Amino acid sequence: MKNILKKVIDMKKYISSLTNIRKAAEQGNADAQFNLGLMYNSGDGVPQDDTEAIKWYLKAAEQRSAITQYNLGLMYSRGLQDYAEAARWFLKSAEQGIADAQFNFGLILEEGRGVQQDSDAAAMWYNEAAEQGHAEAQLRLDRMKDKSL
Repeated sequence: MKNILKKVIDMKKYISSLTNIRKAAEQGNADAQFNLGLMYNSGDGVPQDDTEAIKWYLKAAEQRSAITQYNLGLMYSRGLQDYAEAARWFLKSAEQGIADAQFNFGLILEEGRGVQQDSDAAAMWYNEAAEQGHAEAQLRLDRMKDKSL
């Protein structure tokens, strides 16, 4: 009986928390918008819904939330496979110093997915990420240098 009561209390807390997140998101709080987008993206506590995830991510991204811009880039590059849109959001996040976004933007540039292929620009973004300790970016840079020798 004690375990059931604890589960009921936990569920009430969760519903209250979700209600508070949604309210804050609707009032324009970028962190809440990001969290709501993340929940819809992963299906954590709400039904998984890419359309709702993008809706909330866009609201936060338009407020210059770099991590949200990065997550939008991931959604567009992985699930939706719209590489031009992915490049747009990775670039916005990369310009704010997010190493994973810098790496992913470099990858899109190197491969020419949704954008004009540009090895020099890719190397520049890999270098930015590598300077922050991004190991994969350093590997890509090393491979690019080896190919040019």
